[in-house]
Amino acid sequence: MRDWPQRLQKHYRRWQWHRRGRLVSEWPAYLADRHGQTRDDRLAHYFGAGTLDPQAPISEVPLVALDIETTGLDPSRDSIVSIGVQPFTLGRIPVAKSRYWVVSPQRALSSRSVVYHRLTHSDLADAPRFDQIVGEVLEQLAGRLVVVHYTRIEREFLDAAARHYLKEPLLFPLIDTMAIEAWQHRRLTWFQRLIGRRPVSLRLHPSRERYHLPPYQAHHALIDALATAELLQAQIARHYAPDTPVGVLWE
Repeated sequence: MRDWPQRLQKHYRRWQWHRRGRLVSEWPAYLADRHGQTRDDRLAHYFGAGTLDPQAPISEVPLVALDIETTGLDPSRDSIVSIGVQPFTLGRIPVAKSRYWVVSPQRALSSRSVVYHRLTHSDLADAPRFDQIVGEVLEQLAGRLVVVHYTRIEREFLDAAARHYLKEPLLFPLIDTMAIEAWQHRRLTWFQRLIGRRPVSLRLHPSRERYHLPPYQAHHALIDALATAELLQAQIARHYAPDTPVGVLWE
């Protein structure tokens, strides 16, 4: 009976899976509804691929890491400048299947944003607009569960760009590796707060360090997509069982 705390935790986690699965099960219905309503062929193809059953085990799910670099943090004022995607599963990352796009922004670059993503005006001079490459991007995402590090950037910027160029919203379920880190590492006990323990950084590369993953160049969309894929693999291996339903993890 000494293992009863672990057994109790397992049963509680399964109850959470069931409850969360019911809460997020509207994604399949939403995507089916958008497939029937969209007027854009590229969106119709993407939404027509549907999404996964919320109860599908994460170990059996095709995944794709997505990273977007932007001119700033406000999707109402800033623009996408590059997109990287890396298809993967929990067991394998086929690097040869990664894709990368440089995108012409709607607004001018700022000197501060150039420092972060290192894309200059000359790099973007002949870059295609978002609407010229969105079909290729969606082709890579279709039929896969998207993984990002910080939902707000990828979800809100993609949606804003789709509304601007395609005049339609673009929303879909995501797994956020930052949210997983926040759940695992930012729940300080009252004693930890009392002695002044500070919350850990949730940025991509400090998060990777906690799993002994190697350092990579930051703020390059393709490299950050690969880094995010590796981070999720490590997070699932440490914190979750292979049969964890995706409905527990997506948002």
